[in-house]
This record gives sequence, structure tokens and C-alpha cells, in this order.
Amino acid sequence: MRTLIRDVRVFDGEHTLPRADLLIADDQIAEPDAQPVDVDIDGRGKTMFPGLIDAHTHVSDGMLAQALTFGVTTELDMFCLPGNLARQRRLAADHDDVADLRSSGILATAPHGHPSQIMTAESGALDWLGDAVGPFDTIADADRAKAFVAARLAEGIDYLKIVIDNGETAGLDLPALSPDVVAALVEAGHAAGLTTIAHVATAGDATIALDAGIDGLAHVFHDTVPEDPTVAELAARAASQGVFVVSTLTYIEAINQDPAGAELLRDERIAARLPERATAALDRDHAVVPVHPQGVVNALHAARTLHRAGVPLLAGTDANFWAPLHGAGMHRELLLLTEAGLSAEEALAAATSVPARHFGLSDRGRIAPGLRADLVLVDGDPTRDITATRAIAAVWRRGIRQSR
Repeated sequence: MRTLIRDVRVFDGEHTLPRADLLIADDQIAEPDAQPVDVDIDGRGKTMFPGLIDAHTHVSDGMLAQALTFGVTTELDMFCLPGNLARQRRLAADHDDVADLRSSGILATAPHGHPSQIMTAESGALDWLGDAVGPFDTIADADRAKAFVAARLAEGIDYLKIVIDNGETAGLDLPALSPDVVAALVEAGHAAGLTTIAHVATAGDATIALDAGIDGLAHVFHDTVPEDPTVAELAARAASQGVFVVSTLTYIEAINQDPAGAELLRDERIAARLPERATAALDRDHAVVPVHPQGVVNALHAARTLHRAGVPLLAGTDANFWAPLHGAGMHRELLLLTEAGLSAEEALAAATSVPARHFGLSDRGRIAPGLRADLVLVDGDPTRDITATRAIAAVWRRGIRQSR
């Protein structure tokens, strides 16, 4: 199958071409040529960009399909139990109507540490998720780090996630990994060739992660007020160490139940694509989730400071079983990134080429001959108005145009 999109604006993951022809040949992007095509699309007034990569999600049945509906062609899962992960991997490998998947598998946390309290508090509400949740391996001692990482490798993980969070931002008192255990896990992960990512909530958590030599942070820290000089100090340090940060601003907004986030569901371009059950869980009680009550303001400031310091920001939503919503949440995340000071092009890069680079996804995240034809076509110009990403005209995964 050969599809030609003519006279389309192209954001290639890094730069914008005002007008170009783009050829999809089977499952790859190709150089336009004079050969016949099967489908010819007029791209005038539209923009093509790489399939979006959500750099922080949690998946279960139906969520990869919903993600793809909104142009998210790859999800980077940050906690998934082996049975559920195996099922989601098979689905992504065998079907082109769901997003692709990478995963950390079981995250490293202290016994009874985050997110154990969520599973305990809401066990009844989680029944419908089946083996997406349940008991999982934890780690208490540094001398178990190598064995913990080896067990995760045997389960087929793509990177290692480490939880550094005692719940204090939400008034909780949870067990948390000690700095020596974190350092041992990072060392063991690196020895195994794994990228290491730390779940953090506070500046103190981020300091422990940076001390340990972490590669990335799975949230912006959000306990420090804008006036606190610690924010700039940590941003400078993260930049000097080459650490990336996954933003998850829409997650912090959702958990704080900030009313500003409601604009997403009022946008008909989003609402029209959502299944009814997707919004049913949005009213859930978030009291057991450790997020600072002023987290949105603090997180936006931290993201702005990190960006100005040169720290790579990766667009991630922490889409899970409730909120944010898979796929749809990415479009809110892009808007919040621009509110944090990124240009529209920089926000698009944060959801395409930047996560692809930091997670070793060399076959996607950009538009160039020979790369995967994971693509999104929208009406309008999201390089000027980031909300134009919501005006989806077509989505391709591995060269297959989706029916929605």
C-alpha cells in the first residue's frame, strides 16, 4: 500500500516544513517518487507529525486502543504486572489498531510502599481490572538489588523504574526506599544496560535520585513553591548530569481535581472520540495518592525552571485506570507544557523525538525515510496553536490508517 499526502505542513519531530509531499510505503515513510500510489490525500491546510509517544502510562485492557484513537501510537508503561504485561505486549505486536508498548514491568518500591496503598484502599474498585493489579515483588535491602533487576529482566522489562516517595506531599506516611537501596538499584540497572527512571514527588526525592545517578525522573517534583531557590538548584544539577524529566502535569492536575482540566472534556474534538465508560471513573477519590495540594502551581513552575535550565522534558500523562485518560490526556499535557513555557514546536518534540531519543526508540518519533509510518494528520497548525493536535483527521500505525 502506497499513500501520498500532498502539500502538507510537516513537523518532523524537530522542525517544521511549511509545505511538503509525504509518502507512506507499506509500514515505512519513504521519499516521494513518480511511481503510482494507491491513495492520494490533499494535505492543504493540514499538518502531519510523528505519532505521539506518552512517556508515562499504566495499561490494561482497552487502553492501548483508546490511546491510538487520539494519535498516541506508543505508550511507555511505568508499572505492569507480568500476566497483564504479556497480554498487552501480544496485543500490540499482533494488532495495528492499538498503540505500541514498552514497559518497566514491576517497579522497585519498599514493602508496603507506593503504590501499595492504592491497591489496598481501592481493592474492591479494582476487581474489574483482573490481573492488572495484585501482589508484586518489593525490595528492602541493597544487597537484593541485583536479584531484583535480574527478576525483572527475566520478565522482559525495557527499563527500570524506582519509587522514591514516602507520601508526605499528601499527608501520608509510607515506607520508602533508602538512598543506599536506590543507589544499588541504579547501579544494577546500569550494569544490565537499562535506563533507570525514578518516581519522585518532592525536591528531596529528586535529590536522592540525582545522588544515585538516575537517568530520568518520572514526574516533576511539586512540593516546592516558586520562591524556593531549591527548584533552580535542582534544575541546574539535573541539566549538568544529563537527566531527563517526564512532565505528568496533567496527572498532577487531575489528582488535585483542578477545575481547569475540565476544558479537555468540553472540547468536542476530544469528547466525540471518548467511549462512555472512559469518563465514568473521573470522579474517583484521590485521597490515597501522594500529590501536594498546591501541586499544579508548583509543578508548572518546576517544569518551566527545568526547561529554562536545558533539562529535556518528555511529555507523559501517567494515564492509568481512572485519570488522566489514555490518549486524550496527552492533548491536555501538550497544552500544559506550553503554559510552562515551551513553544508549540517544543511541546510537540517533547511528545515525539525527545522520548524516542531517551528511550532508545530509534525507529520512530521523527518523520524521515526508513522510519516507521506512525503518523498523525490534523486540521490546522499545531506548531502555532497546540490545541490543533485535537483536530485529528487521520492516524497511521505501522502504515495502517485507522478507521476512526
